[in-house]
Amino acid sequence: MNLIDTHTHLYLEAFDEDRDQVIKKAIAEGVDRFYLPAIDSTYSSRMLDLEEKYPDHIRLMMGLHPTHVKENYKEELLHVEQYLAKRNFAAVGEIGIDLYWDKSLLKQQKEAFDNQILWAKEKELPIVIHCRDAFDETFEVLEGHKGDDLSGIFHCFTGSKEQAEKAIGLNFKLGIGGVLTFKNGKIDQFLDQISIDHIVLETDAPYLAPAPFRGKRNQSKYLIYILRKLSKIYHRTEEELATITTQNALEVFKI
Repeated sequence: MNLIDTHTHLYLEAFDEDRDQVIKKAIAEGVDRFYLPAIDSTYSSRMLDLEEKYPDHIRLMMGLHPTHVKENYKEELLHVEQYLAKRNFAAVGEIGIDLYWDKSLLKQQKEAFDNQILWAKEKELPIVIHCRDAFDETFEVLEGHKGDDLSGIFHCFTGSKEQAEKAIGLNFKLGIGGVLTFKNGKIDQFLDQISIDHIVLETDAPYLAPAPFRGKRNQSKYLIYILRKLSKIYHRTEEELATITTQNALEVFKI
């Protein structure tokens, strides 16, 4: 069984003590490809080093995370633009809008989101969206770019059925992770009404570990617990769903 973790931050400090073991354990469990979203310029060298060490397993994205849109956001966007110009990436991400922590920089977040979508289109790359407490604002930006050249993943999707259908209508897959296993996660109540063809798997490690590890450090080998829950929801075998979601991921990343 081959699985793809479409969203994992393996380069973060949370893995400094045992990063190699975490990667090798995930590969042993059948998770053999990892897509790493960017946060800001301070992590670029860590990401590049990890890609160099595991070239057959690690794929990188480039982008500015919305919670890291600060006073220096134009410098950070320049960093993104320069990297996109000089080498290949799997996607532009994670980008988007986050109004959970701070609403004061919404204008700057929208500007950063808008610019990075344009760069993704120029490079014919998918985008990976971070959206928290900001579905209306996120869809407003996306509507201005909709078309055959816009595609990607709504990372850590936690919206409603209507919002899921709207995202799918804009040519996006839904990134489903540990929240699916939470008792109050809610998306399990309607997910079976969404075609499995629109679903990809992710961990968002080290965050949002699935049950029974909720509250602990997440890691890519826990993808199997998300797959297990998905199997119960769709009443299909884990093997079937592994094949389909992996193919969906490959489609998103144009492989």
